[in-house]
Amino acid sequence: MGKIQEKDLPERTSEYSKFYHGTKANLKPGDLIKPGFQSNYGQRKKAAYVYLTATMDAAIWGAELALGDNPERIYIVEPTGSIEDDPNLTDKKFPGNPTKSYRSQQPIKIIGEITQWESHSPEQLKTMKDQLERLKQLGIEAIED
Repeated sequence: MGKIQEKDLPERTSEYSKFYHGTKANLKPGDLIKPGFQSNYGQRKKAAYVYLTATMDAAIWGAELALGDNPERIYIVEPTGSIEDDPNLTDKKFPGNPTKSYRSQQPIKIIGEITQWESHSPEQLKTMKDQLERLKQLGIEAIED
């Protein structure tokens, strides 16, 4: 399949037509992202969940904030099992899940890649990174329970 444009994806019958995952990992269609590997964020603990979103904006943040030197990537993904609201972005920050951010303890499958997307401005990125650093200094990290 390779790299595809979002407009070329078929409609899906799930609650949301597409799910995304932002990262700096170099993956290909058919690959699975599984829990149990070192997280791209925070203290880099083994992740108990994999994360996905139904919005491009949240996926872009995921790609931009991931650790590492590889290029930022946005993948189109498909859950292989049940998903739940991501409490990192719902209960604590945005009640009602307006970011449409989810997590799963089952793998998510890469079905394609979005190759054209617009990054956040350098100012927005700096503000977000500064805020995350302040939270880290306060001992606040991602929720994994």
